[in-house]
Amino acid sequence: MAFRQIFGLIVSLAVSVLGWAQEIEVNPSHPDQYTVVKGDTLWDISGRFLRKPHQWPLIWEGNPQIDNPHLIYPGDTIYFSEVGGKPRLSLSPSGFTGDLGSSREVKLYPRIREMDLIDAIELIPSEKIAKYLASPRVVGQDDLENSPYVIDFAGEHLIAGPGNRVYVRAIEKPESLTYTIYRKGDTFVSAETKEILGYEAKFVANTTLQAPGDPATLLVTRSTSEIRMGDRLMPHQEGDFTLHYFPKPPETEIQGSIISVLDGVTQIGRYNVVAIDKGASDGLKVGHVLDIYKKGKSVRDPFSKIRNDTIQLPNELAGTLMVFRTFDRISYALVMDAHQAIHVLDKVQTP
Repeated sequence: MAFRQIFGLIVSLAVSVLGWAQEIEVNPSHPDQYTVVKGDTLWDISGRFLRKPHQWPLIWEGNPQIDNPHLIYPGDTIYFSEVGGKPRLSLSPSGFTGDLGSSREVKLYPRIREMDLIDAIELIPSEKIAKYLASPRVVGQDDLENSPYVIDFAGEHLIAGPGNRVYVRAIEKPESLTYTIYRKGDTFVSAETKEILGYEAKFVANTTLQAPGDPATLLVTRSTSEIRMGDRLMPHQEGDFTLHYFPKPPETEIQGSIISVLDGVTQIGRYNVVAIDKGASDGLKVGHVLDIYKKGKSVRDPFSKIRNDTIQLPNELAGTLMVFRTFDRISYALVMDAHQAIHVLDKVQTP
């Protein structure tokens, strides 16, 4: 349901602004039509017709007889055609009665479409990023070191969890009635300059303030792991998060690197969440799409007249990612496509 506003007016605006400035790359093995099945995503469907799925809105043709052309359901059929030499996608809802005609344009008869909005397919699999929308945070070193911290547990508990109370130094002038407990995670470092860009603050628990002071008393309302002495607290951050993504390339040239994978794996594949060393201060926004390039190897040339001569092989296109959360100098992104194994320090850039 969160994705039900993906297209609509924003698509009309985007098409009018972008026009045909981007070269549309049609998938040479595209079908003439495709019927949507449960579990599909708009990104997957776009990839059947286009080499670059984020170009979907540029060739989308909404039928005026469909109240909400941005809502696509299992059973709907997508049609590919060319009009004036330009590719176009059209949609007909499941169970339509109409005539495809020689141009393959769908002619629809008015009817009532009675389907739950929650059944509409998603742009991306939301469950892959849901837990990363509010946490972990990326903070500065001072943000953690100067934050209140857990000093002990109430009631002689050795560990604390939901329903337990914790004592914290010190919250004498509360900024909020709810606080989140964090634990220091990875240090994010620029792949190029080796400069520290920020620190990962991993979510541990949510708490509510019962009594301010030094120490303050807080009640644990939710936790994902055991709370430890020394864990830090910061006021609960609701954040301004969205699942209404509109994939598009950045307006500026971006060149960065993957610096971490949040799931802790060594080889990165489709639907893994990664951190890249570019953020809002570099012009990145939620929904921006970047190409991933596997770093070329440096190989010895045994045939060169120069002793121990080496040559740097070019970077190879390895996949695509989409930014879903930005910080000042760091962004979290979901790998949408992976043509080969992807690794930390592989390059990302504007398509």
